[in-house]
Amino acid sequence: MNRVFILTISDRASRKEKEDLTGPELIKNVKAAGFEITGYRILPDEKDAIRDEIMKIADNDTADLILTAGGIGFAERDVTPEATAEAADRFAQGLAEAIRNANIKTSPNVMLTRGIAVIRKKAIIINLPGTPKGAREAFDVFARSIVHGIARLKGNNQM
Repeated sequence: MNRVFILTISDRASRKEKEDLTGPELIKNVKAAGFEITGYRILPDEKDAIRDEIMKIADNDTADLILTAGGIGFAERDVTPEATAEAADRFAQGLAEAIRNANIKTSPNVMLTRGIAVIRKKAIIINLPGTPKGAREAFDVFARSIVHGIARLKGNNQM
């Protein structure tokens, strides 16, 4: 079973000033798609903390797929793509492009997202929007295809 770790990126949720609705929504959708949840954490919009957490999860082989939710807009504190890029061994541009392309007609503001997708060690890291609806729609775009990507990353060329 493919393993997923979810990171919600939110200053206010990390300080418990607001409830994180996106992380639990993602957990529900990820489980329904047949993935195993290996962890869930809320982090503030701090580049070093985000980068270090992604690296720790990937380097310790805690998950095959790391999903971040939030911090991908134009606000000054939205630094998730930069943190993710610093953790990257390689980029996987097609995933982020597919998310934006699939949702542009129903959610025109998706063009304002800066999320990226990368690979570190044997983990795929994908930045998702910080709203429950945006994260769910983004996950739905790649949920089936990512299984093939994970298998290839792990060296299974028989798929």
